[in-house]
Amino acid sequence: MAVNTNSSSLYRTDCCRPKLTAVDHVSSLLAKCSSSLYAMRVLREHGLPTRSLHDVFRATVIAKITYCAPAWSGLCSANDRARLDAFLRRSKRYGYCDPTTVPTIADLFNSADSTIFRKIINNDTHVLRSLFPENKAVTYSLRARTHNLTLSCKAPHVDSRSFITRMTYKDTY
Repeated sequence: MAVNTNSSSLYRTDCCRPKLTAVDHVSSLLAKCSSSLYAMRVLREHGLPTRSLHDVFRATVIAKITYCAPAWSGLCSANDRARLDAFLRRSKRYGYCDPTTVPTIADLFNSADSTIFRKIINNDTHVLRSLFPENKAVTYSLRARTHNLTLSCKAPHVDSRSFITRMTYKDTY
């Protein structure tokens, strides 16, 4: 079995950098998605109906972008998000996706985060549940909350870009 020694490999380089970012991952993702757009252009030239082309876009490109997004979306800089948004706008302009149904990259990331967070919170046996803080017993009812987890003081060394920290402190005022 061959070992990937590519210097831009997400697993090897990003874990060893002093400043953890998703630049290499976003670049690789955009390259893969761009090649998918070429394949979609070929499909359209061979007579694939527009509705089917939109379905293929959602099944391939959107799926690639949102795959494991909760793990890496917090590491994206504003520039990375702008590049991903520009790619989605270009896809809309070329007609590969339905302009009314494809959300922005921020909406895609928020949706992916919320979905996995709900699954983790509602399932006590989920493998990631042990990484979250304990539930807090609340004896009063003021307003609906997104979760009933205990919020601890944020330490300066805690990375606020991690999924668990982002979701635990999301919508807390």
